[in-house]
Parts: sequence; structure tokens; C-alpha cells
Amino acid sequence: MTITPFRIAIPQADLDDLRARLTNTRRPAQVPDVGWSRGVPLEWLEELLAQWTTSYDWRETEARLNAYPQFTTEIDGQNIHFLHVRSPHENATPLILLHGWPGSVVEFLDVIEPLTAGDEPFHLVIPSHPNFGFTGPAGAGWDSHRIATAYAELMARLGYERYFAQGGDFGAFIAPDLGRVDAEHVVAVHVNAATVGFMPFEAPEGDFSEAEKVRLERRQRFMDDGGGYFQIQASRPHTLGFGLADSPAGQLAWIGEKFHDWAHPAGSIAARHVLDHATLYWLTNTGSSSAQLYYESMHSGRWPTPSTVPTGVANFAEDVAIRRFAEQLNTIVHWAEYDRGGHFAALEVPDLFVEEVRSFVRGR
Repeated sequence: MTITPFRIAIPQADLDDLRARLTNTRRPAQVPDVGWSRGVPLEWLEELLAQWTTSYDWRETEARLNAYPQFTTEIDGQNIHFLHVRSPHENATPLILLHGWPGSVVEFLDVIEPLTAGDEPFHLVIPSHPNFGFTGPAGAGWDSHRIATAYAELMARLGYERYFAQGGDFGAFIAPDLGRVDAEHVVAVHVNAATVGFMPFEAPEGDFSEAEKVRLERRQRFMDDGGGYFQIQASRPHTLGFGLADSPAGQLAWIGEKFHDWAHPAGSIAARHVLDHATLYWLTNTGSSSAQLYYESMHSGRWPTPSTVPTGVANFAEDVAIRRFAEQLNTIVHWAEYDRGGHFAALEVPDLFVEEVRSFVRGR
């Protein structure tokens, strides 16, 4: 049950090796003038590679992370890394923030200070999931249910008897599972970027609003043309891993496509944020291991069961959640719709994300 202080200190040799590899990147041949229709265009990646090689400074991001208390602790045989940022207000509300793929704890840097301050403050716990970031590679079996069980132990170990859980993308799998495995202590769950897994595959019958029709079309486009990465990571993560572990340009293209396509509007996330994540995945060598979460989810045989924990949903502009879908597995008590923000809401619209979380927690 030991909790050990942690500080990021990437060896300079690792950064030098990264720059050397970037300098020697071999470019692929591409069909000209097809834009994003076949994946990442060379022109877009060239611009990011130039910044990564010449002007990007990992030490700035490292210092931002190190400005907050970080720790590791072993749970279920896995050494788990997390930020634990307590509000100066002792009676603040405990909240665990859960990232998705291809995200990380870096997603939440712009919301830490506003969430821990003000009249409705939070004590924040922000873990790196097993197989991600500074938690690092894990063994087999770490699906969202097992991760949630580990986080229930983490929150107990930190002394939090009542707490809220918030998550996006795969965090929107883990947060509801945390409510299922620790319903005695989880007051309520809040999600964004919620999709299949949080909602059932099958659509309930009935008439759909115009907004719901747009989401259905967006979801179908994803299933038809945008889910190839999911199938690869859910079936052959080890094969993919050789490219991600050996080529930083390959790592950047693999996750950079998602930061481009899933933003609102597309391509609006600053290059620095994309490079932060590509660098974090590269330096921790977790490109391949993070893909294991998809494999575990599709092979564990554990599918979500109905939850009675009060649950809130934020639908930002690029999200696809539909309430009647979500109500089949979750006790929905809050539903919010926004015309801005995308898949990475805490990164893209931190002000809106903070107010949405506060609005949900208020009075519960």
C-alpha cells in the first residue's frame, strides 16, 4: 500500500535519439491531391515533423507536469502512476479524471487549476491507465473493468470515501465500470466522448430528432470508414507495435490523425498538444501497449451490465451519444448538449469542460 512520490526526468539521451530518428525519417509515397480521404497527408505531417525536430521542447511539458504532485503505487501487481492535486479547500469534492486513447494525463493540464479553485473546488486524482504513459506496459487482462477495480482501490488508499468519476473516450468505459464495481463510494459518474461500449450496439426503435439523426449518420460513417484503427488494435496490436516503437513519425501519424479528425472543427487542436502526446507515447514506448486496451475490451467477454449509479453525459459538438441508447445501460440524470468542443473536450474547450463538470456535480 506504499504510495511513492514520482517526478518525470526523461534522460537527455532519449531526447537526442528522438531528434536523430526524426532527422532520418523516410517519407512514404502517396497518391497526390486526395487530402485526408486516405489518411494522413504527407504535407500535414511534414509540418509537424519540422516543428518536432526544430522548435518543440519536451522539457516545457515535463515541467508543467512536474509542477503538480505525482505518485506511483502498486495495485493488482501493476505500478500505477497518477497525479494527486488537492485543492487548498479541505472540504473540496474528490474527483477522478480518466483519459482515453490516444490521450493521456496531459489532456487535463489546463483544467487542473480551475477545478481545484473557486467556490466549488475539487481534489483531483488523474491516473495514467495500465499500458499508458508513466504507468507503462502491463500484462494481459487489463480491460476497463479491471482498471476500474484498481482505481476503486486507489481512491480508498487515498482516503476518499465518497467521490465522483469523470471520463472520456475509453475513460467513458472505465468511469461507468468504476460506478459498477464501487457503487458504495462513487456518488455519480460523468462522461463525454461516449460511444459504443457506454451505449449498446443496437439502436432502440422510435423517431429520431434532427440532432440525433446527425449523430447516427456520424456514427455510421465512423463504423464504415473510420474504425480501421480499432480493428487493428483490437486484433493485432503486437504487429502494429513494431512500427510505433521504431518510428516516431509513424507514432505521430497514427495518433495525430485522431487529434485532427476528432477535433471540432477538424484540425483545430494546436500542434503543440499533438506533439505533447506523440512525444509522451514515444518516450514511454506505450504506442503498442496502449493498443492492448482495445484487444482486452474485445476479448475479455465482460460486457457492461445496467448501472444504477447516477450518470451524466456531456455531448460536445463532435460527440455521438444518444440518450435513449445510453439509458439502456445507465441511469441518466443529466444530459447536456454543446455546439463547440470535440472528442478531447478538456483539451479543446477547458472552460466549457470545467463548467459542465461543476454543473453536474452541483447539488449531488
